Amino acid sequence: MTNGNYAADGGLSETEQDVLDEIEEKNVDFLRLQFTDIMGTVKNVSVPAEQAEKAFTDGIYFDGSSIEGFVRIQESDMRLKPDPETFSVLPWRKREDGASARLICDVINTSTGEPFEGDPRRVLKNAIDRAEEMGYEVNAAPEPEFFLFEEDEEGRATTELSDVGGYFDLAPKDLAADVRRDIIKGLEEMGFEIEASHHEVAESQHEINFEYDDALTTADNVGTFRTVVRAIAAEHDLHATFMPKPIAEINGSGMHTHFSLFEDGENAFHDEDDEFDLSETAHQFLAGILEHAPAITAVSNPTVNSYKRLVPGYEAPVYVAWSDRNRSALIRKPAARVPAASRIEARFPDPSCNPYLAFAALIHAGLDGIEQGLEAPDPVRENIYEFDEAKREEYGIETLPANLGEAVDALEADDVVQNALGEHITEKFIEAKREEHTGYRIQVSDWEKERYLEKF
Repeated sequence: MTNGNYAADGGLSETEQDVLDEIEEKNVDFLRLQFTDIMGTVKNVSVPAEQAEKAFTDGIYFDGSSIEGFVRIQESDMRLKPDPETFSVLPWRKREDGASARLICDVINTSTGEPFEGDPRRVLKNAIDRAEEMGYEVNAAPEPEFFLFEEDEEGRATTELSDVGGYFDLAPKDLAADVRRDIIKGLEEMGFEIEASHHEVAESQHEINFEYDDALTTADNVGTFRTVVRAIAAEHDLHATFMPKPIAEINGSGMHTHFSLFEDGENAFHDEDDEFDLSETAHQFLAGILEHAPAITAVSNPTVNSYKRLVPGYEAPVYVAWSDRNRSALIRKPAARVPAASRIEARFPDPSCNPYLAFAALIHAGLDGIEQGLEAPDPVRENIYEFDEAKREEYGIETLPANLGEAVDALEADDVVQNALGEHITEKFIEAKREEHTGYRIQVSDWEKERYLEKF
């Protein structure tokens, strides 16, 4: 078997040769071979561009025991296999004497020669494979939000605001408009199709949306997006953070993510005869996400800080419901101009998540809804934020876990989401998150000292 990505004889594929030609054409002298650890942190191994052919044919070896959640010291040898479709020149690393480029890699277990089960990108590929077995192609489009803060005199991050703008504000309040413009230019140079950008609700908070794509490409793009935003912000002496709630008592940053399934080239989520223009498949998919939402939250909102965002009153969704009209529900059905745009929007993920794991959990949950024939509840068209507890009980609306510990409890009780992650990542992820939550619980905050130190 051979196609644009694979060579039957073990040599270079057509796509790999195209990359070698582009490296020479664009005077690339260094390659960053990127992958992510279980927590979603982008890692890279830098190699001279002359090693590109070897990277494609043989892979590049590295010590997996040094990467959080990968393998034990006695199982440390691992190999990076670059995906030639992900080649892109880094816009902030261009110099007269040469440029740098990146390739996103799959991780190979050298002892078996098989894809490493602890590679988050492999986990998402497994979810996509499951969808394909059911006849579906998965598309996704995220809306990552972030803050731009001032740096101190030594270049370290602060939470000093860089502007006082609000939602959709223009200059002079939105002083970071030029930064967003440079970020967008850099992203477009790397092949992104930018849909929109604007100032968000909170001061110094921003959002840049890029066009939907297949789920794997989109997850790759999320990691690239975070890297580009940080690098270009630093050129402006600003620190970009995707921390969900860096400042108390203002809105936090989310990463609303749109999903749709396509079947035989047609949008499987669209049905013009349905009141909401959603097919039975779409209703079942969103029902699956609602069913497994508490466990998904451990993955899509994976930090202690994530749950400072997921509280009522700051426009973050905490109620397990869906709506076609308002944004107080966990899932929203956005208005679609054309049938091909019918989709659902999961509003609870935040940009600190590992996109490969979060997408995999959401996809598996949705597919479980289809396989089980789950029935979606009626949409809630009222503002759930204004409901009291009695009214939420009347509507049968539950809430997301209140903290990371509760979310991990839900993950431990949910076989579907555990199967989405695989045994290796489930074990390592739960272990790391239990440790994180325990470490947080034993700390004493300034708020507690100010409130209690003199009182008691």
